[in-house]
Amino acid sequence: MRYHAPYHTSGLGHVYQQRYKSFPNQRNGHFFGSFDGRANVSSTKSHSEVTNNTVFLLSFAFGMLTALSPLNADDSFSNTTQRPPNILYFYVDDMGWGSIGPNGQASRKAKGLPYVRTPNLDRLAAEGINFTRGYACHVCSPSRSSLQSGFHQGHTFADRNDPNNARKAIRADDVSIGDVLSDAGYVTGYWGKWGYGGSKDRANPVIDNVQTLPTSHGYQYVLAELHHIRAHTFFQPTLWKAPADSQSIGGLELVPNSIADYQNKSYPQTPALQNSTDYPTTAYCDDAYAFAALDFVREQGQNYNETGQPFHGLLAVQIPHAPFGEIATLPDWDRAYADDPSYRTLADQSRQWAAMVTRIDAHFGNLLAALEDPNNDGDTSDSVAENTLVIFQSDNGGPGGRSNVEFEANGGLSGTKGKIQEGGIRVPLVMRWPGKITEDTALKAGSDCDMVVDITDMLPTFCELAGVPAPLGIDGVSIAPTLLGRGHQRRRDFIIHEAGNGQSIIRNDLKLVRSKNSPLVLHDLEADRAEARNIAAEHPQLVQELESLLLGERVTEPKGFANTYHDWTGRDGAKTSAADNWSDYEYANNGISYLTDNGAPQLSWIARIANSSDQSRTAHADADLEVLGLQISGNAATNAKQTLVLGPEINLTGRNVIRVASHATLTVDGGVVSSLRWIDIHEGATLDGHGSIDATIYNSGSMIAVGQKGTVFNIQGDYHQSAGAELSLLIAGKKPAAHVTGTASLNGKLRIAIAQDTELTPGTFCTVLTANHVNGCFANPNDEVITDDGSRFTIGYSETAVTLTAK
Repeated sequence: MRYHAPYHTSGLGHVYQQRYKSFPNQRNGHFFGSFDGRANVSSTKSHSEVTNNTVFLLSFAFGMLTALSPLNADDSFSNTTQRPPNILYFYVDDMGWGSIGPNGQASRKAKGLPYVRTPNLDRLAAEGINFTRGYACHVCSPSRSSLQSGFHQGHTFADRNDPNNARKAIRADDVSIGDVLSDAGYVTGYWGKWGYGGSKDRANPVIDNVQTLPTSHGYQYVLAELHHIRAHTFFQPTLWKAPADSQSIGGLELVPNSIADYQNKSYPQTPALQNSTDYPTTAYCDDAYAFAALDFVREQGQNYNETGQPFHGLLAVQIPHAPFGEIATLPDWDRAYADDPSYRTLADQSRQWAAMVTRIDAHFGNLLAALEDPNNDGDTSDSVAENTLVIFQSDNGGPGGRSNVEFEANGGLSGTKGKIQEGGIRVPLVMRWPGKITEDTALKAGSDCDMVVDITDMLPTFCELAGVPAPLGIDGVSIAPTLLGRGHQRRRDFIIHEAGNGQSIIRNDLKLVRSKNSPLVLHDLEADRAEARNIAAEHPQLVQELESLLLGERVTEPKGFANTYHDWTGRDGAKTSAADNWSDYEYANNGISYLTDNGAPQLSWIARIANSSDQSRTAHADADLEVLGLQISGNAATNAKQTLVLGPEINLTGRNVIRVASHATLTVDGGVVSSLRWIDIHEGATLDGHGSIDATIYNSGSMIAVGQKGTVFNIQGDYHQSAGAELSLLIAGKKPAAHVTGTASLNGKLRIAIAQDTELTPGTFCTVLTANHVNGCFANPNDEVITDDGSRFTIGYSETAVTLTAK
């Protein structure tokens, strides 16, 4: 990735088996509750028919922060002495990449051109990082689904703006940001456009699907719109709110859209001017959302100081989505531009758009001020800003219209909202974390960073920061190591998008676009940001490779396709090829079945082989097994193990991940294990045998290469071993026991076994591991290995090998 010169301003400012939500605190007489829409999931099969019954569970969950184990223990934020960060997310609607200072507006100001004023977002960039290659989806519904679920458009149920998305987009089985953070002990809040779960009726909306609601996915404080059509005005008469009456459906109740409660001196008058006699009785909804968020940040900031309990808030405003003209009905709506004569020469839509953006920027400023002074007494000694990660992002690119012309709102990128071009999918993305991103850190405050960051990356990033595993099989990749400036940043090979009849894949600077009835197009985004030149003819093999990867991500599936969730039901010794050994899947609501899958394993599956009994069990992969994500886990409570045995010449593929969890073993008996990404071996888990591994391995448990003579494991990728992990290798002949085509990053312990027919006299030298590059070393005392029979060896290292010398 490339870092650029700092940007300065003028100083202006289901991995989770426990699916019931926690209600973490009770302060000032308020009880905070939430609803779990996963209640009443029927049958022994995986089935998502959820009724409108409500279930409330009371618990204090903050202690879970220390009880849950992170995916990568060495790199986890929770393993430090510091608290997990608060996470405050500003999420806007239809704001183009070029609509903030560092992406073009500061340059326009310097040239004397009309520019949109965002002093608080510019301050956020000056104190944080501006990710210049942030991506979302082309329109809002798939973006919101991908943000919450971590799945891209090829795998999420909401891959487009389907009119029925409000009834079905997020399922009970989908694990969201709210789910993981509330389970990790965070207090959670959501304000704004959710878009799912309610009807579009303006006067009398109802709950259409309980399992899609924010309260069914971990959010405890809510003021939201549940249907995107109702969000096509800023003056909805009612909004959905939680906490709510215990008898309410889905834990939500309708309340008037009003900010009358905020007409006192303890609330800032800018930008809403809520005390003005001209302010309407029905609020401009983004004002209501922002004030509700302000209450939350103030109260939870105080609670954080008192108890250490972190909070997460997501403010998903409708600004600057159309209709633009509604802002002109508010008092002094464009006063921020009163001193700018050029503003009066702009088109009405441009002036309204700019006023909307500046209005929400001022609300963001109020929230940033609340982080610095939670009790609002003018003394910032109680600031929680230092350990609060603040994120700003748009859900897609900006639309066309005069604002895109007169303000260059998309920053000169090709295309607009709804298109597959960069102007439709590249979005402004800024992150600030004063305690971790400073002028002295590798990720330097005030800088631009061109690391590709996708909207699906938010969920796994928050998981790692909270110290909990990411949901199984998701497409997103945590960028926590980059933000923290330590640990290993896992590579994301590519991102994909769908838009209308087109699909694209971006890998590094290259972007391949497929369009119906059109030839394939390949762009070099570094040299050709405008996407004006097609270089496909110059790179036919690369085009073929990228198209194959793109199609493998299921981007051409019909509407209503999504990944499905399946559990192993087979007995001890059962075979994975039999459909009867796996749970069926059905996603249904109110008698309507949206998606079923009752067959044998396939690439769209999120599959779990879990042993919940008190006896160790084995499953046999008797035929090729290909899924999106696979987890094997035993029973820690009973110490019962679960083993999956991969027979000779059998291929096991977890396209996104294979996860060998605690008390589990994956035994490879000459087969091939592959993933486009990685295999995770957790603490207390084992990968053993001999064969080929076509994936990167992250070993936090035990890897045992003890097969026949010759190379036992051939790893087509990287190998990372964490502290506390073990690698056991067999010395048998002259060939190394393991070969890594990439980098072998070493830590933890090396163990050695000697084949019965192998004699090693003192001074004998042998190579046990080779790699393209060896990084680090094992933590064996005195660089020595002692076998079970007492033989002693000295470990040696070169740039490409690990060797042993017999003593």
